[in-house]
Amino acid sequence: MAAEELHLTHGAVSRQIKALEDHLGVQLFRRLTRKIELTEAGITFFGTVTRLLSELARVAEDIRRKNDTTRLVISAGVSFASKWLTPRLHRLMAHYPDFDVHLQVTDAPVDFASGDVDVALQYGTGSYPFAAAERIMNETVSPVCAPEYRDRMGGLATPADLAKCKLIHEIGMTTTWERWFAMMELPYPKTRGPGYSHGSMSIEAAIRGEGVALGRSVLVAEDLAQGRLVALFPKARLDVEWGYDLVYAIGTQDHPKLRAFQSWISGEVREFAANIQPAFVDAVP
Repeated sequence: MAAEELHLTHGAVSRQIKALEDHLGVQLFRRLTRKIELTEAGITFFGTVTRLLSELARVAEDIRRKNDTTRLVISAGVSFASKWLTPRLHRLMAHYPDFDVHLQVTDAPVDFASGDVDVALQYGTGSYPFAAAERIMNETVSPVCAPEYRDRMGGLATPADLAKCKLIHEIGMTTTWERWFAMMELPYPKTRGPGYSHGSMSIEAAIRGEGVALGRSVLVAEDLAQGRLVALFPKARLDVEWGYDLVYAIGTQDHPKLRAFQSWISGEVREFAANIQPAFVDAVP
């Protein structure tokens, strides 16, 4: 098999192995009747060579990708990618037809040192270890539900009416229903309701009529515009501590790919804030 992969004869491979063993002064293989196996020295040598070759391949790929001006790898969180970014990516590709765009969807922190990602759109505090960040959108939350659910619950004319509703929770968010009711100076009803790990899941649950969700303004804007959701009390908005950040490796701010993406997404954010739901979204100039 080794001879075939190297495009050499079996004899040539055997001579190279013998020459290496003579150079090292140790035997790397035990040659048995119908097979060969590595000696202890061979196992050690094989492990080291494998590790070094893997590292060499990784460095070579990093160098190749850093000089690749067409491949653009974007990382984005699950909810933001599904509800906001993905529907707009076709415009990025139309504006920059030479780009080979790849989207990685993950909520895990991006390790720019690996060289796998050019730019990330992350939901966070604005501070990221070993990376530079620019805030592109802030966010608020406000009660939203399906029109049918609102009608079924008698119209939900006042915030106090939510006490009789099922409340949909996004697990892990600090802007909770308890805080929203406190802002409204109302007792928290502690109504039972489903909880979801992602904002996009909470939104889909509200669309299905499972209850009332605290809709994150950026994520629910399109569903509000299309009538799949209604904002019950749009002026009763609770600020979210986190926001959406454009994140990239330190020192890459002048790379043509990053500048192009930065220009494109800035335009998308301006259009979104102005046209989609201007009373419900806070864009950062």
